[in-house]
Amino acid sequence: MSKRAKLFFSKQKASVMALLMVQIVFIFVLAAISSSVLIYINFALSFLSVIVSIHILNKNGKPAFKITWIFLILTFPVFGGLFYMVFYLQSDPRKYRANIKKAVRESRPFFLLPGNALKELENEKYFIQARYLQEQHGFPVYTRTETVYFPSGEDFYKRLLVELEKAEKYIFLEFFIITAGKMLDGIMDILKRKAKDGIDIRFLYDDLGCMKKLPENWEQTLNNAGIRFQVFNPFRPVLSSVQNYRDHRKIVSVDGRTAFTGGINIGDEYINAYEKYGHWKDSALMIKGHAAWSLTMLFIRFWNSSFAVGKKFPYRKDFNSFYPWNVNLCTIAGEGYIQPYAGNPVNREYICEQVYLRMINNAKDYLYINTPYLIPDDIVFSSLVSQAKAGTDIRIITPHKPDKPLVHRVTRAYYRRLLEAGVRIFEYLKGFNHSKTFVADDISATVGSANLDFRSLCLHFECGVWLYKTQTVLDIKKDFLNTLESCKEITLADCSRSVFSRAVDNVLCILAPVL
Repeated sequence: MSKRAKLFFSKQKASVMALLMVQIVFIFVLAAISSSVLIYINFALSFLSVIVSIHILNKNGKPAFKITWIFLILTFPVFGGLFYMVFYLQSDPRKYRANIKKAVRESRPFFLLPGNALKELENEKYFIQARYLQEQHGFPVYTRTETVYFPSGEDFYKRLLVELEKAEKYIFLEFFIITAGKMLDGIMDILKRKAKDGIDIRFLYDDLGCMKKLPENWEQTLNNAGIRFQVFNPFRPVLSSVQNYRDHRKIVSVDGRTAFTGGINIGDEYINAYEKYGHWKDSALMIKGHAAWSLTMLFIRFWNSSFAVGKKFPYRKDFNSFYPWNVNLCTIAGEGYIQPYAGNPVNREYICEQVYLRMINNAKDYLYINTPYLIPDDIVFSSLVSQAKAGTDIRIITPHKPDKPLVHRVTRAYYRRLLEAGVRIFEYLKGFNHSKTFVADDISATVGSANLDFRSLCLHFECGVWLYKTQTVLDIKKDFLNTLESCKEITLADCSRSVFSRAVDNVLCILAPVL
């Protein structure tokens, strides 16, 4: 373990012990004071819980989160309101929202450097979705882009190494998880050589996602190699809503001409060099051409945000200097329309969920979904049910072998109601299905980092690429159908539970937003 990690955990232990001591002292104080005073304290705390409940019901946000907090306050009426206040007042998320809005405002015009293809979609089925992403959130529709879909981590990794070797100016990498092992070693060998040649190499990674996973002396290794790095939202052992904001995105940009995204982190399990939960099923997408610039801009925008904390470098507003076609025009012809997008918890519009919802509601013949966690909110759940009842063939693949048993139990708790509506659910038997893809009607698909659950769609920073009328859409469909051969279809009989078990599942569904 690195010195930084050891120091962190020593501080964490000290903080936990301090919190425990405060609780013990508080209990002794309550025991020492008179019963009449205790009654007043209980009344005051209960009254605070009522006030907090009224505040929760009237604030903007997902109804599911409100229900979860109201349930917790009803369960613990004395301390529930106090706990909510401690959780949300430890740090003020407003400064983070302001910083993100500033980064968006400054960078938004540069996303359109390759041009604007939105008008070409005016008479198309998905025009409203494309217009929403571009005009409301600044994510343009691009043409002149080639796309390649990778149905496994092994395929992705091989091509990634090839593209990294082609870098001439810069390589940007952003991941939720970076784990020591074969995959990281292969990437670092190239990055170190490229850095010596003067290539601008930058690493952005999530602190909580990488905790206890990074190699020994990781930061020193990057410094010695001349690789710039920043740590996203460093974890602190305090109760704070901001600690929920994690960078779950996966982005690699090579010179702004080629970019990758998907569900694959840096770790040997993702390329099946290490068997963690059986065979690891995952997916990724490579884009070459104009749309690669959009993922590059997403990285640069994040690099300049206050969420990224670590070794600081001068703030660069001149995004144009990274643009790859300032001198020579892009020669890639490509096909169809490509629209990278990103979601974040600070604008409260849940962009990734909006993409998923529009794909669900626009699907006519079929909709095939890969997701490791199936924990939809009421809106997504209702959309899936209504589309299935309207005759759309909706199939969803989830894992059979879980990585998080409690979360997997919540996923299975939704099966019965979806099956009754006509949704078909399959579990991947060979191992863990970590892929996050939607594909519909042979014309539309999306590949990205966002799971179909509350945490990804509402609390994490995520990204994805929407594809329309490309050959890659059919490649994604083919991979889904191939994966079905290694799955078991779930029936209503498989969902049989005892009364007690179903009661537990109902409680877990209420708590789903905080799991």
